[in-house]
Amino acid sequence: MTKPIIDVRNMKKYFRTPGGMLHAVDDVSFTIDRGKTLGVVGESGCGKSTTGRTLLRLLEPTGGEIYFEGEDLSKLSKKEMREKRKDMQIIFQDPFASLNPRKTISETIMEPMIIHKLYGSNKERMEKVREIMSIVGLADRLVNSYPHELDGGRRQRIGIARALALEPKFIVCDEPVSALDVSIQAQILNLLDDLQEQMGLTYMFITHDLSVVNHFSDDIAVMYLGKLIEKASSDDIFLKPLHPYTQALLSAIPIPDIHYKKERIILKGEITSPIEPEPMCRFANRCPYAMDRCFKEEPKFLEVEPNHWVACFLHGDHDTEQVKVEVEE
Repeated sequence: MTKPIIDVRNMKKYFRTPGGMLHAVDDVSFTIDRGKTLGVVGESGCGKSTTGRTLLRLLEPTGGEIYFEGEDLSKLSKKEMREKRKDMQIIFQDPFASLNPRKTISETIMEPMIIHKLYGSNKERMEKVREIMSIVGLADRLVNSYPHELDGGRRQRIGIARALALEPKFIVCDEPVSALDVSIQAQILNLLDDLQEQMGLTYMFITHDLSVVNHFSDDIAVMYLGKLIEKASSDDIFLKPLHPYTQALLSAIPIPDIHYKKERIILKGEITSPIEPEPMCRFANRCPYAMDRCFKEEPKFLEVEPNHWVACFLHGDHDTEQVKVEVEE
């Protein structure tokens, strides 16, 4: 059995607030196979971006283990982690906010090469910059342009080029197309897809748009208030969603056909507070199928079908003491 490139086990990230500890990411476990894409979806505030940043240790985890190519990142020093980041990069959501307005395109792409002391001279680095610009579809004439002189699509291409500068193996794509027009979104998604095929990249693709993630991901993980509630292949999630929250999300996807009547699942009830949450299902207050047990204990994240994991008392045997581990030791 091939080991996954990313193996996250019981990862937690809490933030201290005046009201107590906010459980932004709470006991999350998943794997990503080499050369594949895991889509992470959920509504705003569910912990998607925090999961990606904690995985890269841009935010220090509160608990759990994070393995990259079999090495536990949570045990690395800051110096060792800086070296490891050559293999792990991130593309941020807002292409303008993530770029230094005082640096040209070439300076932005070259900066990680300088930090990691790659290539012998600025001439060699500049050759690499032009090569990467060509790969991501940036014209050579833009090499000395500044971010404010470019549109959103080109700015995001700069962000992608910067992520590729160190030739990484794994990239967290944090809502990379949500701030772009629909036509530009398609171009960026096609570019990321082509780069994955050419360079063997592994992606964690974070988004709130299920229609986007369906066409881009091999597996999809659904998050709700810091917890993973369902994970399966992209086809299984769309053909047979098991968790009531996943079903509600899918019902909200617009269908471009005025003659097609689609039933919307309207969620009601108050959202559970992520600050010092009670030991219960965090979706219970909004779930149309909630029972007494849902308000008294937290469902386990179980594999109820081959490669289909869900945390819901409607599925799987939650009364056994055995808790399955997603990846064999």
